[in-house]
Amino acid sequence: MRKGYAWDGPSGPTIDTKDSLRGSLVHDALYQLMRLGLLSQSYRDEADALLKKLCIEDGMNSVRAQLWYVVVRMFAEPYARYSAEEVLTAP
Repeated sequence: MRKGYAWDGPSGPTIDTKDSLRGSLVHDALYQLMRLGLLSQSYRDEADALLKKLCIEDGMNSVRAQLWYVVVRMFAEPYARYSAEEVLTAP
């Protein structure tokens, strides 16, 4: 993990499992790039689809992965919005 980047696993009411870790890390990083204005928000759908693809590749049941995709599509858009004030905190 790069110095200065904090990631705490999958967000929301879910159980962190080995099959969700890589996908959620990549997804969180892509959303952070969108919030920082370094990646166009037009890539949001691709980021969400990549989350699903990586979870399935890592062994997640396809029904669970599809549910994650649907929930992310429904509720995660605010987390991809550009924010001029990205606040970093450490535990």
